[in-house]
Amino acid sequence: MIKKRFQTAVRGFVATMALATIVFGAGSAATANAGGIRNCVDITGPNTGRVGCYEDVWADGVERRMVFSNQGFDGATPKALDVFYVLAPQTATPQGPTPGFPHDHVVRDVPAKNNGNYTTKLQGFFVLCSGSGIVSGACAPQWITPPGAPDVLPFVGTVNGQPLTSVAAVDAAANAGHVVLINLGPSAVIVGSISGK
Repeated sequence: MIKKRFQTAVRGFVATMALATIVFGAGSAATANAGGIRNCVDITGPNTGRVGCYEDVWADGVERRMVFSNQGFDGATPKALDVFYVLAPQTATPQGPTPGFPHDHVVRDVPAKNNGNYTTKLQGFFVLCSGSGIVSGACAPQWITPPGAPDVLPFVGTVNGQPLTSVAAVDAAANAGHVVLINLGPSAVIVGSISGK
């Protein structure tokens, strides 16, 4: 019951406000290089969420580049959604903007021979340390306040001393009860594909 109320409260306070910062880094300075696709954290003003851009993501333990066509998915929420995990920076250099809301992203990698299992439609989730994960020492939180949140949240830094840079690692930590996955709801459905690095 407490977990459910916590998830509902976090979702209500954070989902809409945080998604632009998670993917597009609202508030960052614009880049001087107008040629080619730009890092999402460099896009500000009326173009935020309206132009293609890229962000770095972790996929199967490797840092890759994910390209976004726009901020969200227009139309009915699709049924075939994959995960877009948002957690504390897993290295000294966050993928998401600083100052502000430093964070990293974890997604599945593109299958070598896409057998129909890969989707470009992703559902945003915050990855937070669970109470039992913090108490046991298994989950080391980084206390971060995302835009719109009333307080700091325990974003996952490491679990059992290891960074979480793959979906398998995040899912294993969740199955062990060390982390909680907070579904950010329909406003956090995005469209992106891995393009390399």
